[in-house]
Amino acid sequence: MIHLTRLNSQPIAVNSDLIKFVESAHDTVLTLLNGEKVVVREQPDEVIQRIIEFRRSVLAGLPSLNPQGALATLLKSDAGPGETDSERARRG
Repeated sequence: MIHLTRLNSQPIAVNSDLIKFVESAHDTVLTLLNGEKVVVREQPDEVIQRIIEFRRSVLAGLPSLNPQGALATLLKSDAGPGETDSERARRG
Protein backbone atom coordinates (compact mmCIF):
# COMPACT_ATOMS: atom_id res chain seq x y z
CA MET A 1 0.00 0.00 0.00
CA ILE A 2 1.16 3.52 -0.69
CA HIS A 3 0.06 6.50 1.35
CA LEU A 4 -1.31 9.45 -0.61
CA THR A 5 -3.52 12.49 0.01
CA ARG A 6 -6.97 13.15 -1.47
CA LEU A 7 -7.72 16.67 -2.72
CA ASN A 8 -9.67 17.36 0.49
CA SER A 9 -6.43 16.68 2.48
CA GLN A 10 -7.68 13.31 3.75
CA PRO A 11 -4.99 10.62 3.79
CA ILE A 12 -5.65 7.50 1.73
CA ALA A 13 -3.79 4.20 1.41
CA VAL A 14 -3.93 2.75 -2.10
CA ASN A 15 -3.10 -0.80 -3.13
CA SER A 16 -0.44 -0.06 -5.74
CA ASP A 17 -1.05 -3.42 -7.44
CA LEU A 18 -4.52 -2.18 -8.42
CA ILE A 19 -3.35 1.00 -10.18
CA LYS A 20 -3.79 0.78 -13.95
CA PHE A 21 -2.95 4.39 -14.91
CA VAL A 22 -1.47 7.48 -13.25
CA GLU A 23 -2.59 10.53 -15.22
CA SER A 24 -1.97 14.22 -14.89
CA ALA A 25 -4.86 16.36 -16.06
CA HIS A 26 -5.21 19.38 -13.80
CA ASP A 27 -4.88 17.02 -10.84
CA THR A 28 -3.32 13.59 -10.53
CA VAL A 29 -5.88 10.89 -11.31
CA LEU A 30 -5.30 7.24 -10.47
CA THR A 31 -7.39 4.80 -12.48
CA LEU A 32 -7.74 1.46 -10.73
CA LEU A 33 -8.19 -1.90 -12.45
CA ASN A 34 -11.91 -1.87 -11.57
CA GLY A 35 -12.35 1.51 -13.34
CA GLU A 36 -12.63 3.52 -10.14
CA LYS A 37 -10.80 6.85 -10.23
CA VAL A 38 -8.99 8.40 -7.27
CA VAL A 39 -7.82 12.02 -7.40
CA VAL A 40 -4.78 12.83 -5.25
CA ARG A 41 -2.63 15.85 -4.42
CA GLU A 42 0.71 14.19 -5.19
CA GLN A 43 2.26 14.68 -8.63
CA PRO A 44 2.42 11.60 -10.92
CA ASP A 45 6.21 11.32 -10.49
CA GLU A 46 5.78 11.23 -6.70
CA VAL A 47 3.10 8.52 -6.95
CA ILE A 48 5.36 6.43 -9.18
CA GLN A 49 8.32 6.93 -6.83
CA ARG A 50 6.22 5.76 -3.86
CA ILE A 51 5.18 2.65 -5.79
CA ILE A 52 8.83 1.89 -6.59
CA GLU A 53 9.89 2.41 -2.96
CA PHE A 54 7.06 0.20 -1.69
CA ARG A 55 7.95 -2.63 -4.08
CA ARG A 56 11.63 -2.36 -3.18
CA SER A 57 10.74 -2.68 0.50
CA VAL A 58 8.68 -5.80 -0.21
CA LEU A 59 11.44 -7.39 -2.30
CA ALA A 60 14.09 -6.54 0.30
CA GLY A 61 12.27 -8.81 2.75
CA LEU A 62 12.53 -11.87 0.50
CA PRO A 63 15.33 -14.42 0.92
CA SER A 64 18.22 -14.13 -1.49
CA LEU A 65 17.63 -15.96 -4.74
CA ASN A 66 21.23 -15.98 -5.97
CA PRO A 67 22.95 -19.40 -6.10
CA GLN A 68 25.20 -18.61 -3.12
CA GLY A 69 22.43 -16.94 -1.09
CA ALA A 70 20.58 -18.01 2.02
CA LEU A 71 17.84 -19.82 0.09
CA ALA A 72 20.38 -21.97 -1.76
CA THR A 73 22.10 -22.80 1.53
CA LEU A 74 18.79 -23.87 3.03
CA LEU A 75 17.93 -25.99 0.00
CA LYS A 76 21.33 -27.77 0.06
CA SER A 77 21.01 -28.50 3.77
CA ASP A 78 19.04 -31.48 5.00
CA ALA A 79 18.31 -29.64 8.23
CA GLY A 80 14.65 -29.44 9.12
CA PRO A 81 12.72 -26.17 9.06
CA GLY A 82 14.24 -23.77 11.56
CA GLU A 83 17.05 -26.25 12.27
CA THR A 84 20.70 -25.39 11.60
CA ASP A 85 23.23 -27.88 10.22
CA SER A 86 24.96 -28.04 13.61
CA GLU A 87 21.65 -28.84 15.32
CA ARG A 88 21.02 -31.56 12.74
CA ALA A 89 24.53 -32.98 13.32
CA ARG A 90 23.90 -33.17 17.07
CA ARG A 91 20.59 -34.90 16.41
CA GLY A 92 22.59 -37.47 14.43
